[in-house]
Amino acid sequence: MRFQRYLTGVAMAALVAGSAVAQTAPGQQPAAAGTLNPASEEAPVAAPVQAPEFQMADGILATVNDSVITGFDLRQRMLLLIAMTQVQPTAENLPAIQQQALNALIDERLQNQEMARFTELKVTDEELDQEIAQMAREVGTTAENYLAFLAQGGIRPATFREQLRTSIGWSQLVGGRFQSRARVTRSAVDAALRQASEAATKKQYLIGEIYIDASRVGGQQAALNGANQLVAQMVQGAPFQNVAQQFSSAPSAVRGGDAGWVVEGSIQPALQQALDQLEVGQLSRPIPVQGGVYIVYMRDKRDGSSANLVSMKQVMIEVPETATDAEVAAATQRLEAIRPQLTCDNLQARATSEAGLLGADLGESDVQNLAPQFQQVARSAEIGSISSPVRTPLGLHLLAVCGRRVGGSEAPDARQIEGQLFRQNLANLGRRYMRDLREDALIEMK
Repeated sequence: MRFQRYLTGVAMAALVAGSAVAQTAPGQQPAAAGTLNPASEEAPVAAPVQAPEFQMADGILATVNDSVITGFDLRQRMLLLIAMTQVQPTAENLPAIQQQALNALIDERLQNQEMARFTELKVTDEELDQEIAQMAREVGTTAENYLAFLAQGGIRPATFREQLRTSIGWSQLVGGRFQSRARVTRSAVDAALRQASEAATKKQYLIGEIYIDASRVGGQQAALNGANQLVAQMVQGAPFQNVAQQFSSAPSAVRGGDAGWVVEGSIQPALQQALDQLEVGQLSRPIPVQGGVYIVYMRDKRDGSSANLVSMKQVMIEVPETATDAEVAAATQRLEAIRPQLTCDNLQARATSEAGLLGADLGESDVQNLAPQFQQVARSAEIGSISSPVRTPLGLHLLAVCGRRVGGSEAPDARQIEGQLFRQNLANLGRRYMRDLREDALIEMK
């Protein structure tokens, strides 16, 4: 909810400022449609909202189980969508705006019907007032002025409050119902850390994404047409985050399209080709994929990390370079005999309990700073494994790889990864919940 509040606040800041953002001309690269002004994400500005002139019948347009959607409801939601995204309505993009608004209304009707089953779930007027007041404070105005700005665009305060009530209530329902199921196991965090470390040497892209689901907008051609209209509006000044939050079907929509760092080779070929061509700050042209269309905003990119950190322990037998082949063979045989019994936890204790063995915790080191004989084990061995004997001028070593992570500013943090995985799990459960409600509902278009 906090991020949605930020996005709404950004839109309101645009209304307060009252002048248009200048965007650069479209880029020359085939994949790029234009270069976005990064400042527009922080404080985009646009002309004051005026209620667009479009007409529709005020009668019943659709029923969702026993709840109706009227022409008035749809018009109000379209106006709110326009205000929040700053996408200027045109003859070309109005069908896409209308379809998105209708989808949102259908989802809200289903959410309200589901929330009604939980009598203890109530979003009070006081909670709404506090949320609106917080939105207003974040853009330096009062709640009264905030609602007045929306009213300039023809949006009734009651419409906005009810949409906000549903959004808050649904977040509370999903969070309360699925919190235990969304919890992340230690093994999942460890696996994500290992994956991040393995990807550290590959090129990475910090991207924003908008995904137009063809099944929700009337087919692939409709998705492509709608994406073209959105790209044109964003190049002209509509903030990417606001557009993504309202139009995208990707899980990242709740974060304003923030897909985070994407690793080279981990995405569809069509998207990878676009990422290879886009420069930082550029917005892609629509990218058709199976089932829909993507729009990508290249926020940043970086080469693979040069700092790959590994935690190691060792047990060794001193064997000087002048030792005979028989002495080396004997030391090798002894180490091979104990190797199956060793783990990261017991290696040092075992080494100190037997004469002729030396144990040590090598700590955490950059792989590049290790002895050349150790580097191959450090880079490729599985976490928790014990190596075959490794020969150095000092002797023979069994190496235990006890941990590995990316170093430098891009190093992943276990707590951050756990939080990210939890949010992903909760979002997936929420989408599944919504999908099941839609499948079980009786939805009729008039």
